[in-house]
This record gives sequence, structure tokens and C-alpha cells, in this order.
Amino acid sequence: TEPRKHPRSQATHSLMLLLVLSLSCNPSTAATASPSAPHIKPSYSFGRTFLGLDKCNACIGTSICKKFFKEEIRFDTWLSSHLKLPPSYLLSYSGNYTDDAKSWRLVDITRLTSKYRHDRADKRICTSLLKTKTCSLERALRRTHRFQKWLRAKRLTPDLVQGLSSPMLRCPSQRLLDRIVRRYAEVPDAGSIYMDHLTDRDKLRLLYTLSVNSHPILLQIFPDVEGWPFPRYLGSCGRLVVSASTRPLRDFYSAVPEVAADLALQLLAVLRSMGTNDLNYFFYFTHVDAGTFGVFSNGHLFIRDASTLGIIDKEEGSQLIDGQQEYKDIFSCLTVDCQSAFVSCNSIREKHSLVMVCQELLPKLLKGKFLQPVQEKIDSFLQHCADGLADDQSLNEAVAKLAELLKPLRSCDSRFAYRYPDCKYSDKY
Repeated sequence: TEPRKHPRSQATHSLMLLLVLSLSCNPSTAATASPSAPHIKPSYSFGRTFLGLDKCNACIGTSICKKFFKEEIRFDTWLSSHLKLPPSYLLSYSGNYTDDAKSWRLVDITRLTSKYRHDRADKRICTSLLKTKTCSLERALRRTHRFQKWLRAKRLTPDLVQGLSSPMLRCPSQRLLDRIVRRYAEVPDAGSIYMDHLTDRDKLRLLYTLSVNSHPILLQIFPDVEGWPFPRYLGSCGRLVVSASTRPLRDFYSAVPEVAADLALQLLAVLRSMGTNDLNYFFYFTHVDAGTFGVFSNGHLFIRDASTLGIIDKEEGSQLIDGQQEYKDIFSCLTVDCQSAFVSCNSIREKHSLVMVCQELLPKLLKGKFLQPVQEKIDSFLQHCADGLADDQSLNEAVAKLAELLKPLRSCDSRFAYRYPDCKYSDKY
């Protein structure tokens, strides 16, 4: 006969079943559950504070928040069995993005500025505008004279952005400002140069983003699909921006000679396109470092950090006179010292960015990579460029000679997927 089950074993079985059910319903327990239990679905608990949603509408936007909450954007740390959010004090994070839950691609998740600077700016808003230590940022900023002008405005005009610290807005033209409004990706029905389609909330988010860091705006108005050298903008949530992933140029300082030569040629080509393009915008850097440029997995070089890019409209010129740039308010001082002096639009030369790159980046990329006498010639050109003493024309001629030296030092293979196998058949590569 079949043995009879003991009542205690039945009770134990019931308790185990209840435990499994409670694990699958409790997000905090499920997040630390062993991956060997596939019927227990991990769950991620997002803090509004981590994303910066608690600061909206003093934030970038919310266009990609659903992706975070549906776990279609995951931080790299989430690929482990113990699923936790990374530290909130980091400026950027590596993540994974999916549209179908099957194929994943790498993305960069970045903050407009460091958490320390954000916190300091938030405190400044409250103390200077409302005389309190903490406050509703939106309520405080809405009361400002600048934002009240934004609310009444039908069009984004130069006087509405005067005094903002972003290099992109130091020499603004009406044509550039119209492009910002027309291509602003955080609203569903962009396309008009007039701000009728922007709600009060949208206007505050746009003004806040332009005031803190114009990087996400540049990615939106000069998209990679049109050939601009920027990573693709995927969206934002709170104070986090999501864009296509690139490795910083610093990771390639020790690269083999053929890779270094290829990246140096791409760098020179990007700088050339910044000065000469179909839209007649002149882009210049106010600062470059090892993280300014990045490289995609296919070997293609892009501008990774556009926060230090200024723009001069060669077609219209600037609608601000230098005196108007000195206007300062709370929006001028969210990430920089209010006493910082602006660079005059008229002082920017064509060779401005090239000299910076010759001083800061190209020597680290090309130093000691090639045999003599080629290396000696490269070093000589770089020194000539870095000195910045030559006029624009002679400097451009020197750079053209440097490019001719570097071209035969490249190789044509699958490491350079952005131009392979085309390089086998075309002199262009």
C-alpha cells in the first residue's frame, strides 16, 4: 500500500509554496533571488531621485522613461544576478538598449553635469530666488524674469538666451534658434519654428537643458543620420540622457600604428567638416580632452561630448552684440561661476579647434608610433600646428601634408568596418 503523508510534511510543502509566491511578488526579494529559479522574475526598483525625475521640470525630459521602467534599458551591472542601480554620483554609465527584448545594443547613459554640481545648482536656485534651503525648483524658476519672457514668446529669439553659459549660444543666430525649436525631440509634434506646440513645462525643460549643458540639444538638431559627427540621441529621462555608445579616444592612445593613423585622419576630417559644411555653420571647441571624441565599434570616430562646442552662423552672423552677452541671471550660473567672462564672437579664428587638437590629442595618439623618417615629419607638422603661430592658410596646408603622410599608413581590413570592404575598391579610403 502507498505510504500515508505525514501532516507535518504537508505543512512544510505549503510553507515552501507560500515562500515561492511571496518571492515572486516582492520586488526587493526577487532582485536578489538566485538566477537558478527561472520562475521568479527579477524586478528593478527605480528611484525617482536616481533618474532626476523628482527635479522635473528642471530636467531634460521624459521621452525614454518607459524604456527604463519596462527594463528595455539596463545598466551593465544589471547583467549580474544581484540587480542593483549603479552609484548616483557617477557622470556616465554604460548600458544596454533593446526594442524587441531579444537583440541588445550598447548605449551611453550620461548626466548633464556631476551630481555635486547639480545639487549645488539646485541649492543656489532655492537660496537666491526663494531664500530657502530647499524648494520646488519649478516654482522658483517659473517666477524668474527670463522664464516669464519665455512664456510670452512665440519664437525663440536671441534675447531669450543671452547670458547663458553654453558655448553654443554665445553667438546665436535666429536661424540656429529656429532649428533648436523645430527639431526639439522631447516634444511629440516638433517641426515648427514657432513655440506654439511647446507647453509651459516643455519651455522650462528646454531652457534648463540649454542652461546646464547643450550636448543633448546638439545631438537632436544635428543628427547622425544626416551625416553630422555626433552619436545618435535616443531620449532622456529626468536628468539622464541616452545616446549610442562610443569608446573615448583615450582608450586608443596605445593603439597599433595603423589604427592610430586611421583615427588621426578621421579627427582631421571631422575638424574640416566643422569649418566647412552645407549649412554654413562654423563649429569650434572651447575645450578638448581625451573624452571629447569617441569611437564606435565599427571604428568610426565621432564627437562624444558636444558640451564645449560653440557655433557661429557664417550665413547670418550673430544677432547678439558683445555687450548683450554680459547679461547674467540664475540660468547663467547653474554650472559655472557667474563671474566667468565670455569669449567674444569676433575673436574665434578658423584654426581655433585645430590648434587645440594638435596640442592635446594628436601627439598622444601618434607619438612614437612610426618608423623614421616618417615619425620625424609627423612630429614636425604637429609642433608647427600646436604653436598656432601660422595663419589659417599655411596651417591648412601643413595639415593637408600631414594627412598625405598618414593615408598610406592605414590598413584595409575588418577592424575598420566603417570603410571595409569599400577600401579595397575605392581610392577615397
